[in-house]
Amino acid sequence: MDRTAGKDLALAPLQDWGEETEEGAVFSVSLRRQLSQRSSPREGPGGSQASSPAADAFLHYRTSKVRALRAARLERLVGELVSGDHEQDPGFVPAFLATHRAFVSTARVLGLLLPPPPPPLPPGTEIKKTEAGGLPVNKNLRAVVSVLGSWLRDHPQDFRAPPAHSDLGSVCTFLGWAAPAGREAREAEKLLGDFLEEDERKQEDEEQPEAWTVPPGATQTPRPDSPEGCWEEEEAVAREGPELLDFSVDEVAEQLTLMDVELFSRVRPCECLGSVWSQRDRPGAAGTAPTVRATVTQFNMVIGCVLGSVLGAQGLAAPQRAQRLEKWIRIAQRCRELRNFSSLRAILSALQSNPIYRLKRSWGAVSRERLSTFRKLSQIFSDENNHLSSREILSQEEATEGPQEEDPLPGSLPPKLPPGPVPYLGTFLTDLVMLDTALPDMLEGDLINFEKRRKEWEILAHIQQLQKRCRNYCLSPRTPILVALRAQRQLSEEQSYHVSRVIEPPAASCPSSPRIRRRLSLTKRLKSCPERRAHPLVGVLGTPRPPPPVFPQGPRHLVLEPETLLLAVPRPLQGPRAPPPSCP
Repeated sequence: MDRTAGKDLALAPLQDWGEETEEGAVFSVSLRRQLSQRSSPREGPGGSQASSPAADAFLHYRTSKVRALRAARLERLVGELVSGDHEQDPGFVPAFLATHRAFVSTARVLGLLLPPPPPPLPPGTEIKKTEAGGLPVNKNLRAVVSVLGSWLRDHPQDFRAPPAHSDLGSVCTFLGWAAPAGREAREAEKLLGDFLEEDERKQEDEEQPEAWTVPPGATQTPRPDSPEGCWEEEEAVAREGPELLDFSVDEVAEQLTLMDVELFSRVRPCECLGSVWSQRDRPGAAGTAPTVRATVTQFNMVIGCVLGSVLGAQGLAAPQRAQRLEKWIRIAQRCRELRNFSSLRAILSALQSNPIYRLKRSWGAVSRERLSTFRKLSQIFSDENNHLSSREILSQEEATEGPQEEDPLPGSLPPKLPPGPVPYLGTFLTDLVMLDTALPDMLEGDLINFEKRRKEWEILAHIQQLQKRCRNYCLSPRTPILVALRAQRQLSEEQSYHVSRVIEPPAASCPSSPRIRRRLSLTKRLKSCPERRAHPLVGVLGTPRPPPPVFPQGPRHLVLEPETLLLAVPRPLQGPRAPPPSCP
């Protein structure tokens, strides 16, 4: 049978072989097939070696055995950081450094990792130096220094322990005698100095009298316990400057993207771990995952801006309110073009929420073109197949390459990747919390389940990759728009629904009125939940509840807790439909 040269053979590049057990550790064993560079020569005229066309038609593979640590005791895990084969298992060190806080403290790891300093030499003993001029360091010390260097660069916040930062002090002491002239020692000293300066500035700020400053035109958020007085509160506050929707679509979308990029770039991946994020509602955990909470606050703010701008203006006719809906749809479309899926999801969630979605007369005045755009954008976040659509689109956006020049100049730099995308962080939080729920932390024999940490690291590495891509955005802040964003009146869900019923009273007696689809996803406190095993990726930020019926006397309001949710994330709908003729 003829074979085409270069055709790949039907061989799996990696095959599971089994497990190997050692004292205090379990390794998974795989066989890896790698393409060999060796060819099959034949003797040519004059004794020369010439490759045979028939031999070139075959691919040559070699098989190698690969071991990866699957479970072990803590001491063995820390030992693998230094003595493990990082060529066979290159993902072990980054996975451990990114996820260790889920099962052990930084101080405990340093206590096992850092060796004691050598005893002082007798007086008059000459210290032999290496050819490079440094002190002789054995292989294990070099490995420890290398691990600390990666740790300091990739996860510097792990060493923050005010006021003394004793963990970082121990690292500086070790590097001071193990690698005094190395880059790692300089990085540790600089990081310690930065921490101490930040602590001093924070202390000075706390000692100064608090002065609450409100930007021009900013208004305080009304209390949720007085929905009847929301119109009067708005009239009582005089706002200066333009409103948010007075700015162009591009300007608003770009400023939302700028804010999302800054917050997402600051997210510490370890705070997204299920074992960390799921503890946010427990007593005394108010300071847990501050960088993730900041993205939650931003997401809620965008939803509040949409609700406030659409519902907060009294006396608007249906066509005028439809213009506001259309503008937010255009802003959402521009966010999609900017590859900002966070604000896109927030805007769509607000437009699909009960208080706005039920405004049949306003939606009936929206143009067909904008309704079609709204439906297409809503399909991005369809919850079918574990949000498969949004995951595929995000992967496609990551694979997008920048514009290629037809004839690049010799020696020119490679083209930069396009900026973004900015993901919707709730998708990663969902996966990590459900992964934490589905897999045990410990295995039989009191072994730490490190295979679970590898799976978590795959998701955290994805977040870090997206953060690097976000550095390519080139957006400048526009102070008037940022002020208008913060000054936009925020409405609670109870107030929003009350205002919506004032704008368009419910027509419960009209037999031709469509049944409003109102399914909201509220944040669920992550405690014991046995049904998660049956549904491994249902949605961390909440499970859907059946919608409350619409009664003339008023709905059963749901009280939201902004600190524990990505607001009420509605289940994506197919888009609003033009209402049928109203009953006389």
